[in-house]
Parts: sequence; C-alpha cells; structure tokens
Amino acid sequence: MTQLQFVAGIDAVEAGSWDALAGSRSPFLRHAFLQALEASGSVGGNSGWQPRHLLLRENGKLVAAMPCYAKNHSYGEYVFDWAWADAYARNNLAYYPKLLTAIPFTPATGPRLLVADGVDRSDALAAMLEAVSEECKRGYSSWHLLFPEPALAADCSALGLLHRKGVQYHWNNRGYRDFEDFLARFASRKRKQLKKERRQVLEQGLEIRRLRGDQIDTAMWDRFYLFYQMTYARRSGHGGYLSREFFHALGTTMPENLLLVVALRDGEPVAGALNLIGADALYGRYWGCIEDYAQLHFELCYYQGIEFCIERGLDRFDAGAQGEHKIARGFEPVITESFHHIAHPGFRDAIGDFLRRERVSVEGYCLEAAAGLPFRNESGDAD
Repeated sequence: MTQLQFVAGIDAVEAGSWDALAGSRSPFLRHAFLQALEASGSVGGNSGWQPRHLLLRENGKLVAAMPCYAKNHSYGEYVFDWAWADAYARNNLAYYPKLLTAIPFTPATGPRLLVADGVDRSDALAAMLEAVSEECKRGYSSWHLLFPEPALAADCSALGLLHRKGVQYHWNNRGYRDFEDFLARFASRKRKQLKKERRQVLEQGLEIRRLRGDQIDTAMWDRFYLFYQMTYARRSGHGGYLSREFFHALGTTMPENLLLVVALRDGEPVAGALNLIGADALYGRYWGCIEDYAQLHFELCYYQGIEFCIERGLDRFDAGAQGEHKIARGFEPVITESFHHIAHPGFRDAIGDFLRRERVSVEGYCLEAAAGLPFRNESGDAD
C-alpha cells in the first residue's frame, strides 16, 4: 500500500530511515542538520518556515522523502520572488503561504528528492508532484523547488514545471598539487595581486587556524556566533536567521562535517568562517568578524577553503551565493536552477513568459562572466 504524508517536523522520521535515503554526499540533507534547524527555533515557531516534509511509504516503509516548508515570506531562499508576491497583492490575491522544497538559508545545489535503492525515481517524483499540487489546492499559491541537483532538474524540466536559472561562482579542483599549482594557472599580474592579498593578512599580525568540528569548544562556538550576529547586524539590521543553539547543535551532532577557519590577533579570535564538508565538495556558509582587516574576508572565506579542498582532494568549493569578486579569485560562473508550480493559470502564464526571457539573459551573463576569469589564455601568460 502506498501512502503519501506531509509531516510537521523532521522528528516524525526516524534518523536512520531518513539518512539511509539521503546518503552522505550533502551535509545539508542529514537528519541532524534539519533537526538542528528545527530544535533551535531557526525554523518553525514564528520564523515563517513551517516544516511540511513530504514522505512516501510503501507498506509502511519509507521509500522516498522531500524536505518541504510552508512559507509566509521569501526570506532566506536566495531565489528572489518578491516581485511575484507584489504582483499577486496588486491583484488582491494572496501569494503567501506558499510551499517550498529547499534547505533553509542554504543556496547550495544538491539532492532534494531522496529515494531508496530500487525505487523508480520518476514514479516517486510524479507521486510527490501530484501530492504537492493537491496540497496547493488547500490554500497555497505555489510550490517552489530550489537548487536541485542536475538529474532532478532534468526530470522537472521534462515535466513542464516553470524553469528558472541563476548564477553562482564555484571553484573547481583541476587536480592541483597545492595552492601554488593553482596559482600557476593565473595570468602574471593577477597571480601577483592574489599573493599580495594573502601577504597583507599576515602583515596585520593575524594568525589563521583551521579547526575541525571536534576541536571547536563551547567558547569558540559562542565567539563565532558573535561574529555571525555582528555581520548580519551591520548588513541587515538584525542578528541573523540562525540561533546560537543551532551552531552548538551542529558541533554536537555532526562535527565530522565542520571546518571553522578562525583569525586570531594576539591569541584572541577576531573573525571566522564556517564551512560544511560533503563527500566531494566544501560549502562555505557563514562568516563574521568583530573588526575589519584588509583582505581577511578573502583569506578566510576563499583561499583557506581552496587549500583545504586541494589537501583533501575535494572536487568543488561552493562558497555561497552571489559575489562577482569571486571571479578574479578563480571561482567560475555556473548555472543554478529552480522549478516552480504556480496554481493560478494567469500568473503561471505570465511568470513563465518572464522566466523564458530571464533565462536568455542569465545564460548570456554567465558566458560574459567567464571571460573575466584570471587564468592565462592558451597562447601564454597574458595580463
């Protein structure tokens, strides 16, 4: 017997059953990560993220799952649909609540449909899309799938879901022996500039340390949370989406997936960048500082991560959304994708037309951005 069910929290699923579907490739799909978000109050409660995870069972056994949330705003998504919500409001229609399949506050491409071995992915996807469509009829304007991995993106495109593209900047490991080997790809002038940036960090009397999860004690977590809050306060006027308890929970439940890069001045931590480690990629997620130092953001958030990837043989470094300044530091523009089910037929047609035109612009931008990479051309070391 097949049963589809929306549940109001990740604790409705036994951790072993969920993780058996999720595998080890993406740290953000681990039961522990999603539970840390919920248990810490970073989602749920009054956050505007209400868990509505979708489960598919066969004869009582969990065979497929999809993280899902009911949203009453569009914060923390990184695929911006505020203009769509405004258009609904101008027509006296409610855009919120909506349904969202994504990892909260995490614009990282990865698995979104989790399927057991031996289960047909296409059948599972079709069943879940039917369940989502029926749920939208009960009071949701739409359903949105953000940052799916390529296989699921291809399936969703074939099914005719509205298709959106965006751009991020990722570092790719071309089999480099060390950081100097990576820099050897750069044009001379740009290589010198990057070396100058790294040198400036040390000339300010800063010490850089990399801490794995089991090396991060309570005091360091509290210090990092202060960095995180202060950076959000400067940028957005609030203390950030994530709670202190969230970070402490990560340190307790999944330390093997954590890398904290810390800058110290006279032995005192003054800045930090927290990364999550996947099976084949590093994900730069959270950064903060209490004092401004020249080039420190680049060192902690980019160069230390690149070195770690080379040392560990990781294929890719996803250092987060946006940031054209990453191009000059060897991060290549890549296309990201999202898919959208819009229940209202008129808005579905209008948004679909907009997305067709937007995709052309995004694809063109991606090609232009690639021309700004700092690497030598084939004919030699051009500046």
